Amino acid sequence: MTESVLSARKVRKRFRLREGEVLALKGLDLDVRENEFICIVGPSGCGKSTFLRMAAGLEPVSEGEILYRGQPVKTPRREVGMVFQEYSLLPWRTVEDNVALGLEFAGTGREERRKVAREYLELVDLAAFARAMPHELSGGMRQRVAIARALANRPDVLLMDEPFGALDAHTRILLQRELLRIWQHHKTTILFVTHGVDEAVYLADRVVVMSARPGTVRAVVPVDIPRPRHRGDPEYARLTASILEMLDS
Repeated sequence: MTESVLSARKVRKRFRLREGEVLALKGLDLDVRENEFICIVGPSGCGKSTFLRMAAGLEPVSEGEILYRGQPVKTPRREVGMVFQEYSLLPWRTVEDNVALGLEFAGTGREERRKVAREYLELVDLAAFARAMPHELSGGMRQRVAIARALANRPDVLLMDEPFGALDAHTRILLQRELLRIWQHHKTTILFVTHGVDEAVYLADRVVVMSARPGTVRAVVPVDIPRPRHRGDPEYARLTASILEMLDS
């Protein structure tokens, strides 16, 4: 059996607000296997992004545990990278220096940082923009820089929180293809949160369907459609409709 890289065991998350306590996640169980591409879908407010933040070590778990290769996740670790919906690029740094940011924090020397940053900018087809500033790039290009920055740290697991949500439909489709190309090249394990069922079916090996708050795993749906996938494929449409029906019921 393939090793679980990331596991959730009976995870609960409570938030204390002025109005009282809110239970965001209740009894969430999940295993993510080596080199797997998992997409998580669910209603707004069901705890998808909260779960990703806990898996990244950015939020504490209220009950249960999240494990990275059998070790409890308590704080951020270099093996687990994250890409947010907001590009979160530093506006005063060049594209190359943004990509090299994590390596700089890790104490990597300047020449090695530049070499690695250029390598990953080439991977996302942005090497020509290495000296550009973030404001000079389109939204899709900025998101590619954010992906390159996460990959430059050579993470074992890449967590992606609706990274294409703010983009127009055409750019989103282009970046979906680009992400699959990068994933197939690197074989990084990816956990990807999205509101788009179509996006999930296009990208994932398995789609995790979550319930409304308090969120838990309602179903895990295998996507046994060969890649490259075509949205006109009847099986693609059937699977998309089936997941949408789960979310609507």
